[in-house]
Amino acid sequence: MEIESQGDDQDAEANKGPAKNSDSSDPKLPTFTEEELRELNISALVKQIGQLEARVQGAKPNLSILSEYRERSRDYRAKKRACDEITARRDEAQVHYDNLRKRRLDEFMTGFNTISYKLKEMYQMITMGGNAELELVDSLDPFSEGIVFSVMPPKKSWKNIANLSGGEKTLSSLALVFALHQFKPTPIYVMDEIDAALDFRNVSIVANYIREQTRDAQFVIISLRNNMFELADRLIGIYKTDSRTKSIAINPNASAHLLAAAAASNKDGTLSATRAAASVGGAASTAS
Repeated sequence: MEIESQGDDQDAEANKGPAKNSDSSDPKLPTFTEEELRELNISALVKQIGQLEARVQGAKPNLSILSEYRERSRDYRAKKRACDEITARRDEAQVHYDNLRKRRLDEFMTGFNTISYKLKEMYQMITMGGNAELELVDSLDPFSEGIVFSVMPPKKSWKNIANLSGGEKTLSSLALVFALHQFKPTPIYVMDEIDAALDFRNVSIVANYIREQTRDAQFVIISLRNNMFELADRLIGIYKTDSRTKSIAINPNASAHLLAAAAASNKDGTLSATRAAASVGGAASTAS
């Protein structure tokens, strides 16, 4: 009993020796002084080493985990490459998207400033002294809110276009159409009784502007005002007779030449001009 207790005490001292100088947070092996080495129980250390070796030899490690690790490592690297490629494509698409947004904004602001300047000119020309203005609701993001169209008719204050009279709305709208035409011409325009709410003076101004300043476009205008359609290059009259709708096409320039020639070649100019006009109208009606 005494021998066993002494052996147990020696084992305890041997186990206690290394722990005394070891640091659990320090991965390095402990260092002993010569005095501590002399106090170590060699037999107990040898016994402990044997027990650890027997434990290692008796263990059965799962070696298949290595192949599983290699397989998962390959999957990780493949997915990481795919993620990197997708991220690079996303960044490239984001840069392209930002460039398109910037290009859209630059082109819009260029057109907006040009149209605003032309609108002032057109409205001042049509109204003989008025003013018009286009204003962005949100200048930082012009596509989010829209545009305000404000007008100052001659001898009046600034007003929103919704608060104008019929004739003032017509002039404002025509000024905007002409400004857009100056910025980016359109080959053909169709206008239905744009002069209905205008007085004689404004009808003449609009008609002369369309005739002189828009020669690079074709205007089809439905009108009942003499000072509008008398400046047209071609006239098409629509009328109803015998419960049927008919049309007649007239070339005012050709009719004027015929009337002038008939008046010059006959002493009774009034009678000849009347007959010539009737012949021109009859020929046009027959041709239509």
